[in-house]
Amino acid sequence: MKRFNFKELLEITCRLYVFFFLTAYGVGKVIGGQFYSASRIPDGLDLMPIGQVSDFDLAWVFMGRSYGYMLFIGLAEVLGAVLLLSNKTKLIGTIILIPIMVNVIVFDIFFLDEYGALAGATLYLFMLFAILFINKDKMITIFNDLINNKKLPKTSSKEKVYKYLIVAAIIVLIFIGDQLIVNFFGYGKG
Repeated sequence: MKRFNFKELLEITCRLYVFFFLTAYGVGKVIGGQFYSASRIPDGLDLMPIGQVSDFDLAWVFMGRSYGYMLFIGLAEVLGAVLLLSNKTKLIGTIILIPIMVNVIVFDIFFLDEYGALAGATLYLFMLFAILFINKDKMITIFNDLINNKKLPKTSSKEKVYKYLIVAAIIVLIFIGDQLIVNFFGYGKG
């Protein structure tokens, strides 16, 4: 009988657990069922003064206000979760899901007064970190590949000054263009 590889079992457990729950949450967002849409605001909530609305209800109305935003987050959760299923894409899925889970945790801390969702999101985040830890050798290699550039040829101080003056001029031009665009389209209602 072959010995069980504990790390492999732990990783598969984490990947499948996170896959099932984040797929469910992601699909809930995509079909518009997780937050309060305009047609699903609880009775009386729309008549309350904004200062009397609970943090939870205010957050749920706000998140449900834009289907495009819900769709974006929901599809990102589903994509990341599906990528966890394959050994070849599990780290990409993990990297996609970690910032989403951090955002969910921060959102839950500041807006929700029920801590079950926070506990669940924290568990998913710890499981994602466990996947990274189990694959730490691959992650170290990837990280080293990203930061280790080949040695660039030496440049003189004069060349560096010219280069940074050109970069500064380009930044100024981009800023001017950006401000022209903003002024042309307007700042919105905010």
